[in-house]
Amino acid sequence: MKAPAVTVLGLFLLAASLQAAPDPHWLGHDRERPLPPVVTPGSFSTQEQPGLPPSDATVLFDGKDTSAWVALDGSPTKWVAKDGCLVCVPGSGYVRSLQSFGDCQLHVEWSAPNPSHGDSQGRGNSGVFFGVDRYEVQVLDSYHNKTYADGSAASVYGQYPPLVNASRAPGEWQFYDIIWTAPRFDDDGSVKAKARLTVFHNGVLVQNNVELTGPTGWVGRRPYSAHPERLPISFQDHGNPVRYRNVWVRELGHPRHKEFLLPDKLLESYAGDYRRGKGEPVKVRRLPDGLLSLAMAGWEVVLHAESPSHFYALTTDVQCDFTSADGKQQIAVTVGEDSDHAMPFDRVAP
Repeated sequence: MKAPAVTVLGLFLLAASLQAAPDPHWLGHDRERPLPPVVTPGSFSTQEQPGLPPSDATVLFDGKDTSAWVALDGSPTKWVAKDGCLVCVPGSGYVRSLQSFGDCQLHVEWSAPNPSHGDSQGRGNSGVFFGVDRYEVQVLDSYHNKTYADGSAASVYGQYPPLVNASRAPGEWQFYDIIWTAPRFDDDGSVKAKARLTVFHNGVLVQNNVELTGPTGWVGRRPYSAHPERLPISFQDHGNPVRYRNVWVRELGHPRHKEFLLPDKLLESYAGDYRRGKGEPVKVRRLPDGLLSLAMAGWEVVLHAESPSHFYALTTDVQCDFTSADGKQQIAVTVGEDSDHAMPFDRVAP
């Protein structure tokens, strides 16, 4: 069967559909269009000294302490800050950032133990995870160390081997610059857009905007399951004392609020019924992935944490604060107004 002819117009339309479209709300060269914000670039690291982050970056580790990091459940981490490094303590579990991030640029520097011990996956193994512990860029001593391709350093673990092996020798500082695009989900939990990763390893492009099949993992490939767009970044404890330094993030898209994943026990303490006078109760429920829901007056919204006590909704301007006065837990709710117009509710005893 003869293939249909492809016209020049058809090729043009196909090429146009594959390109990102300019914002239709602005004219070409529009003089009223806001200029990009000014950012002071950072500086490059050396083996002896970490560089400076860009001026708009959120610094997660500057060599001084672990205050921006916790265990997966939000309890204090057992990883330690030593000699300017965040060091994995084998057997202590993953460490995650307190703050949550969506689409972002992540810079992280790491060093495998020297002298090296073990081989394959048992040598200098850790991992950089997005979505708490769902999506991994592998950290491994891949310098003259053979393993399966999709478990090499800078692989999207179990899915995409790196385009090349750009590893340095154990003990030397290496760096990843990662562009993370979080997956999006519809209200029914179905996948609207899959996660994507671009990775530079020691300045070499090794993952070029690859589309993830779902969460990464050993042996099997799990399907996507719905989760918030913004979640913490984690480092894996795989039993090797891998070191990290100079960790910073530039969140893309300019979100209105910061977001944090709070400790499980604190979130559980907020759940319950609250009442104002003899009115209908306000119900606060604990949801997965560090979220709460607030139900009142026939409507319900999902709440995200901006601080240990302040929460906000994404769908409408609902904000609330949890406080404690005279031994009573309270919640103050505002809808489209400032804190002077807050509606206070007292916790109802269970």
